[in-house]
Amino acid sequence: MRTKKTGILAGIMTACICVAQSVPAFGAQQDLVGFEPNTGSQAETQVKSYLTGENVPESIGRRRPVAVMMGNNSSGAPQSGINHAGVVYEAPVEGNITRLMGILEDYDQLERIGSVRSCRDYYLFYANEFNAIYAHYGQAAYALPYLEQHVIDNLNGIQMGKLAFFRTSDRKAPHNAYTDAAHLQAGIDAMGYSQEYKEEYTGHYLFAEDGTETVPDGITASLVKLDNFTDNHPWYEYDEETKEYKRFQFGKEHVDQLDNEPLTCDNIILQYSSCPAYDGNGYLNIDAISGGEGKFITRGKAIDIRWEKDSPWGITHYYDGNEQEIRLNPGTTWVEIVQNDRIDSVTYQ
Repeated sequence: MRTKKTGILAGIMTACICVAQSVPAFGAQQDLVGFEPNTGSQAETQVKSYLTGENVPESIGRRRPVAVMMGNNSSGAPQSGINHAGVVYEAPVEGNITRLMGILEDYDQLERIGSVRSCRDYYLFYANEFNAIYAHYGQAAYALPYLEQHVIDNLNGIQMGKLAFFRTSDRKAPHNAYTDAAHLQAGIDAMGYSQEYKEEYTGHYLFAEDGTETVPDGITASLVKLDNFTDNHPWYEYDEETKEYKRFQFGKEHVDQLDNEPLTCDNIILQYSSCPAYDGNGYLNIDAISGGEGKFITRGKAIDIRWEKDSPWGITHYYDGNEQEIRLNPGTTWVEIVQNDRIDSVTYQ
């Protein structure tokens, strides 16, 4: 049953609480005293990553990930560290732009991650599915009740400032707030959050068994264009040699600012969702709970799926036409939240 968000949020002002806290410049190279990055020794026991299904050192794969909100308009792109996320969500926000949330488990060596932007309430539901620690810089008013109720462990730049985040001089605010492993660790320690997964957590996705791969019996999807997003117009192109999708937006290759490498993924999930506006300011009340339809795209093919949740704060499960839960190919997954009234704007070739 869907949570009555409107009841919780009655009377809340519609202003977006995302004004950057005034903090001094704080470079990513200024490691916090006492921080030692996790190098994931090769001799360490390997486990299957909950995010990618790939083998990773246990110290990384069994440490709770961080879910970092990132800007994705023309001033916020390209992002730093996004290519190291095991899962990325893209969803619309007000003003017909999108915002990204990168879920990262292996981030200790990254110079910076971001730019970090403000929270939207529906992203809290997505982040909680991975038992992630959520990093953001401020929030829209509609997210505030959830944050005040501590429904998810989170690091808020408005409150924590330079303890958990830093600003750079290469961009103008609010597009210049970043974090890194040292700052994240300082924030996590200050808040007293556990970095161990909940005992009952056993992962989000199902993955293809070792030595096998998922090749859906569906329509051709070598080119997937998401013109439902009218600002960045992203699209994906399939490479048969690498068996990965390369991502594009704003008319060009989407790259990671840290190394200028193109963003790629192995799986794309389109999650069709109701996206009405809360108010005249355009803040969206995206349904992350009730279930619906969508597409699963991998290995150049796309099939229809449906999604459902066991509980509002639980995990989203995706089922094929035979009512079998889908198995992803190991690797990176992008989840695209597609507006119900713009499904026809997504095309496949």
